[in-house]
This record gives sequence, structure tokens and C-alpha cells, in this order.
Amino acid sequence: MDTVSVVNAANVSAQVSNIPMLSGTNFKVWKEAVKIFLGCMDLDLALRSDRPASTLENPNEGKIEKWDRSDRMCLMIMEHSIPEAFRGSITESGSAKKFLEEIEQYFAKNEKSEASNLLAKLVSMKYKGKGNIREYIMEMSHLASKLKSLKLELSDDLFVHLILVSLPAHFGQFKVSYNTQKDKWSLNELISHCVQEEERQQRDKTESAHLASNSQNKKKKRAKDAVEGTSQQKK
Repeated sequence: MDTVSVVNAANVSAQVSNIPMLSGTNFKVWKEAVKIFLGCMDLDLALRSDRPASTLENPNEGKIEKWDRSDRMCLMIMEHSIPEAFRGSITESGSAKKFLEEIEQYFAKNEKSEASNLLAKLVSMKYKGKGNIREYIMEMSHLASKLKSLKLELSDDLFVHLILVSLPAHFGQFKVSYNTQKDKWSLNELISHCVQEEERQQRDKTESAHLASNSQNKKKKRAKDAVEGTSQQKK
């Protein structure tokens, strides 16, 4: 093997390691990584076209050899990033293109179930009021993005209402204010307004606690003064 071939083999091996191992939840990411890698390495011919036909008039030996090499490399690289437990579920397809199609069909069966689970989780989410409402809304947005990747997209208006419904009772006036106005908020606007509302509530809570503390101190002082006054009178 010449030096160039050794360098190329080392480069391919290093790049293959960047392809994530296929799991039950990352098929789309895995497929995209595989196709990007094979395309960049100019190895995806077998995925893009069928094997060239060979006839006496047009043997296509060079094209067939190139296609066969691409097919072997595609199969090797895909199988390298698939756990052995998954390989047993995939039949011997004969070509890289059919192999990829069969994997896709295998994981497509789970998409409806995954979408149902994600939607149920999204609808049941409730904000606990821990002072990090921005992170909470971004978590809901992440679930919505996953649903979109599964071809179940929520409209912006519906998603905003879903977030508002999930907020606790002390956001009641805030919800009423939104429902009575004509303008609709984007996700970023909703986050901004929610953060401001939470900060306002926290300030009000702090001020109320401060006032209650001052009032309590004044009551204690009056009681103390009353006791001292009574003691003075007895003397």
C-alpha cells in the first residue's frame, strides 16, 4: 500500500469515528451524519444510483467497478455504526441502498409512538415556579422541535396558548391580560414577557415580605414598650 493510500485510509477511519452510533432515538441524526460523510468522501454513488447495466455492446466495467466499491464502502461504514443487536433485526439486503431503506422502515414504525409520547409529555408539563421560566419555556420549545422533526408541527398560536395554560395560578392576571389584547406574541416575545412578569412577582413578594417584617417588628416594639410602661407604673 503506497503512502497516499495509507493517509486516505487513516483519514477515512478518523472521520468514521465522528458518526454517532445508531440507537433507538437518533435515527435521523445518524442517517444525516452517514450521508454527509459518504458524500464528502465521494463514496455515496451506490446510494444515489442503481448499479450500471452491463451489455456486450457497453460493458461499463469501469463504472461497475466504481459502483461496487461505493456499495461495499457504504455497507461497511453503516454496519460499523450500528450495534450488533440492531444488525440482527436487519436482513441481508444485498446492497447499501436497500440496507439503508430497510433500517429507515424499521425506525419509521416507532415514529408514531415517539410522537404520541412527546405530545403527551408536552401537554402535561406544568411550571413549578422555581424562578427559571425561560429555561422551562425553552424545554417546551425543544419538545415541540422534536415533534416537528416527526412531521407533527404545532402552530405558533397553539404553542403560545399551550405554554400559558401550563403556567400556575399566580400567573392568572398575566394570562387574562394576554387573552384580552388583540396582538399575538411570538415565542421570543412570550419568553420576554414571562420573564418580566416573574421578576415583577418576585419583587412584589420581596417587598411584601419586607413590609410584613417591618410590621411585625413594630408590633413587637409596641408590645415591649407597653410592658415596660406597665413596669414603670408599678414602681
